[in-house]
Amino acid sequence: MESASEMLPFPLLQTPIESNYRACTIPYRFPSDNPKRPTPTELAWIDLFRNSIPSFKKRAESDPTVPDAPDRAEKFAERYGAILEDLKKDPESHGGPPDCILLCRIREQILRELGFRDIFKKVKDEENAKAISLFSDVVNLNDAIEDKGKRLESLVRGIFAGNIFDLGSAQLAEVFSKDGMSFLASCQNLLPRPWVIDDLDTFKLKWSKKSWKKAIIFVDNSGADIILGILPFARELLRRGTQVVLAANDLPSINDVTYPELIEIISKLKDENGMLMGVDASNLLIANSGNDLPVIDLAQVSQELAFLAADADLVIMEGMGRGIETNLYAQFKCDSLKIAMVKHPEVAQFLGGRLYDCVFKYSDVLG
Repeated sequence: MESASEMLPFPLLQTPIESNYRACTIPYRFPSDNPKRPTPTELAWIDLFRNSIPSFKKRAESDPTVPDAPDRAEKFAERYGAILEDLKKDPESHGGPPDCILLCRIREQILRELGFRDIFKKVKDEENAKAISLFSDVVNLNDAIEDKGKRLESLVRGIFAGNIFDLGSAQLAEVFSKDGMSFLASCQNLLPRPWVIDDLDTFKLKWSKKSWKKAIIFVDNSGADIILGILPFARELLRRGTQVVLAANDLPSINDVTYPELIEIISKLKDENGMLMGVDASNLLIANSGNDLPVIDLAQVSQELAFLAADADLVIMEGMGRGIETNLYAQFKCDSLKIAMVKHPEVAQFLGGRLYDCVFKYSDVLG
């Protein structure tokens, strides 16, 4: 169900929101551009979304919850493709000019109008089950690292490796449909440092000197991302005395983990005493962010999350959609971390990096 409550600005954003905050990172156009003609950047991103249509159509065709799924999937592909063509001719059509939020929103609206609620449900369930079975092994490998700095780097690499599981990327969706990916192999095969944005050494130094009282983590994908990447990192924060709030989507979008799914995952990983592999998980909270897209506009989050975030001193935006395509340059009143893998060539080009490069952007506000 969609959240009925009023949405609020994320309280840790630097104010005023109206002048300082712009969700989308990459400028698709500038004020001097002709409003009736698409820019090269707009055309490139429209093509990127067009290239994802076959993988979305394939998932929709096999959705067992939707009557006449193949016919409706064909309608989705036709309708979304036609709207993208319209935007190429007139950027101001369909609520434009386009940016990553609008292009995602239109895609999700068409799917929902045609009766598709969660076309990636089957693959999410499969990947969650696989990742849950590997959780203890990943945690034990990290716990065996005595040096705190090296353990932190191992946990960070785990977040990057888990973040590869992204079915919103046409290239990665193709790889997963063939043979899946090995989490540990992904950890070992990350591009070498320095990454395109690499503040890990600064974060290590801060990690060694202070503990945050409360961290808000905007989580991304199901499967290895949340279970083998974020949760071992969150567990380490809990062990250090930090209260951790995991903010997950209200509604399904691509293979992003949702609020109800995350509650179920945590319940399966905790033991009967509420422990997460030996660590007290009573300070691990799950919040509904109010979001329904793979990107996020922090000008509108749920009342629940706004309340929980008010006294946090660390914000983590995880994943390419939340931490790079939106919010890479978002400024917060507290320490912040943007951590994600670059999975679109267009994003790599914008950042001046490589495909599958890593972004680890840390901002220290509190000193």
